Amino acid sequence: MSRMVYENIVILNNTNTGKDADAEVDNFREGKGFDAYLAANKIPFRWNGNAYIGNAFGMEFTSQGPKEIKTLKGRF
Repeated sequence: MSRMVYENIVILNNTNTGKDADAEVDNFREGKGFDAYLAANKIPFRWNGNAYIGNAFGMEFTSQGPKEIKTLKGRF
């Protein structure tokens, strides 16, 4: 039996500049949203049906969310 967990890092794309940045993830809920921390600033992201969207500092950021990591659950 296995369960899904997610990385604690996410790639954010600045739609204004086209540049990517790594950010820490908190409170991730698949298909709903998450909070990203970029340079110690919190950016809330919400799912729009296609990608996660967040706005901060007068800029828009998009993300596909954190990568899934499949782990085994059970006794070892």
